[in-house]
Amino acid sequence: MRTIRIHVDIPLASGSDVVLPAQAGEHVARVLRLEAGAPVVLFSGQDGMEYEATLVGVGRREVVASVGAGRAPGNESPLALTLAQGVARGEKMDLIVQKATELGIARIVPILTERSEVKLDPARAEKRLTHWRAVAASACEQSGRARLPMIEPTVSLTAWLGSLGEGGPMRLALLPEGTKRPGELALADAAILAIGPEGGFGERDRAALASAGFTGLKLGPRILRTETAGLAAIAALQALYGDV
Repeated sequence: MRTIRIHVDIPLASGSDVVLPAQAGEHVARVLRLEAGAPVVLFSGQDGMEYEATLVGVGRREVVASVGAGRAPGNESPLALTLAQGVARGEKMDLIVQKATELGIARIVPILTERSEVKLDPARAEKRLTHWRAVAASACEQSGRARLPMIEPTVSLTAWLGSLGEGGPMRLALLPEGTKRPGELALADAAILAIGPEGGFGERDRAALASAGFTGLKLGPRILRTETAGLAAIAALQALYGDV
């Protein structure tokens, strides 16, 4: 039987009864059509723990679960990767967030660059952030992760680079003219990976990245679409230095 994993944005503790948040409760009752007595696995996504649980009440207004034993799945990658992704149009960004989460990304920073085609006012940016976090939570449910990747508010490339400070993990930018291949990096336990939007990074972007200490990374002789580039790079780095 398939294990049903449910993300709940509330603290969890063994031996307690919890009322599932409205969205999770509706999913359990109306989409999955589970009944009282059904086993589920709950996780908050913050502490890396998941809990065996049993539904003890499934009603129109609330769903209650009894929380049992907790465990740490132990499936977080030893390579903590940050993906700074040029915001892509439409569903491309959803795909990037979903698959990057499945591949074990630790942090995602949506960035606006010289060639960005997506324009976000504050209200729309907040709405998209909430949506992307929900996409990541769903990907964690599917992939067995018990820790959600951190997804930060959308920021301009310039502002983000200015916030990095000195030192820290290796900084990589995927560029057609990059001089380093993934196997030549000798990564330790963390890295930052910057990916341009549709059309790639512009000249000012490249100059800013170079000034901030980013090394040009090259995957091969073909130019990849933005929704392919980051995922391919993450998979390559995880295979070489992580747990894929």
